[in-house]
Amino acid sequence: MTLNGLQKRMIGQGAAVLLIGMLAGIGLLISLLGGLELIPGTILEFSIPGQTDAWVRAHIGGMMNGFLILIVAPLIAPLGFADAAANRLFWMLVGTGWANTIFYWAALFAPNRALSFADNKWGESNFAAVIGLLPALIGVVISIIAVTQLMLQAFASARRS
Repeated sequence: MTLNGLQKRMIGQGAAVLLIGMLAGIGLLISLLGGLELIPGTILEFSIPGQTDAWVRAHIGGMMNGFLILIVAPLIAPLGFADAAANRLFWMLVGTGWANTIFYWAALFAPNRALSFADNKWGESNFAAVIGLLPALIGVVISIIAVTQLMLQAFASARRS
């Protein structure tokens, strides 16, 4: 199977989202250890913003978003997506991946975990909460539509074969 340019760009975008999720693992390590072990047995102590559980979400969630994009990219051609539909799927999934990346990283600086625009049971709202939540809410709707389109195209493709 030969990948077209759209699929290759999608793989590149998915890999970039995945890489940022992987890099959040460094923040998770620092959060768990309270610093970095540069020399075995000696931890250079320092702290970074964000709670450990937020670093876990940024790490795992970011990687999962990258994997979603990477998994879908090579499926576009075999499932017979028309060019316009493939282009929409590209923007929907890549856009959602980046929106969620912004959400996870903004949530590190939002006492309310960027789960609401106002204060909630987790803490007070701030600018980071708004910056994180707004694109994530849009991404939720768009990703549901994208995955529904993927599902319907897969079933239609199966009926044709």
